[in-house]
Amino acid sequence: MTETATLAGGCFWGVEELVRKLPGVIDTTVGYAGGTLANPRYENVKKGKTGHAESLQIVFDPSKITFGEILDFFFRLHDPTTANRQGNDVGTQYRSAIFYHDDAQRIAAESAKQRAQAKWPRPIVTEIVPFTNFYEAEDFHQDYLQRHPHGYTCHYVRA
Repeated sequence: MTETATLAGGCFWGVEELVRKLPGVIDTTVGYAGGTLANPRYENVKKGKTGHAESLQIVFDPSKITFGEILDFFFRLHDPTTANRQGNDVGTQYRSAIFYHDDAQRIAAESAKQRAQAKWPRPIVTEIVPFTNFYEAEDFHQDYLQRHPHGYTCHYVRA
């Protein structure tokens, strides 16, 4: 049995590259979540007017890694205290968000955010919102840093 998590933490290339390595993560897909435009493409989302965030959908085995453990890692791989920005990427499409799929995920997300806040000196601005949609990004974006190991990323794991 598997579960699905949907997270946004800036440019999806770097988030995917770090999360994919976690034991228990079965599959990762980059895409667009949380917006209003049906079937958005990168050309739409990059302008920041569709409401979508560059996101990562994660299929994982909850017997090997919990949603809470994924979230604890998520709060370490990006700066959740910067609104609509990660590194050089600026705009609502680069916001920090947890798109929960059920009440159990919502509760886990709120707990993880509280745990993370104890480690960050500024307030965490990560949105915790209901999952509404996810649209897979173009093939060019999938596994980008696997195909381009020296490609752009602003993500790294913090202590």
